[in-house]
Amino acid sequence: MQDQPNHPTTTLPDSATVTLPQLWDQKQLCAYVKKSEAWAERARWAGEGPKYIKLGRHVRYRVSDVLEWLNQCEGV
Repeated sequence: MQDQPNHPTTTLPDSATVTLPQLWDQKQLCAYVKKSEAWAERARWAGEGPKYIKLGRHVRYRVSDVLEWLNQCEGV
């Protein structure tokens, strides 16, 4: 067995916390806005829906982006 190289571990200070955004998949988005998954796919293609993130072949929506998009839809 070979010796493994010594990698120093880095410890972040307590003040270095990171808040990760809450992400929804397409099914969660559609349940929230009461639309079909086909609507979400068409909206993405047409650039009409909320902003999305591609993680490999997976699509995710930041909840904050969905809420912002809904606010922009008011009165349309």
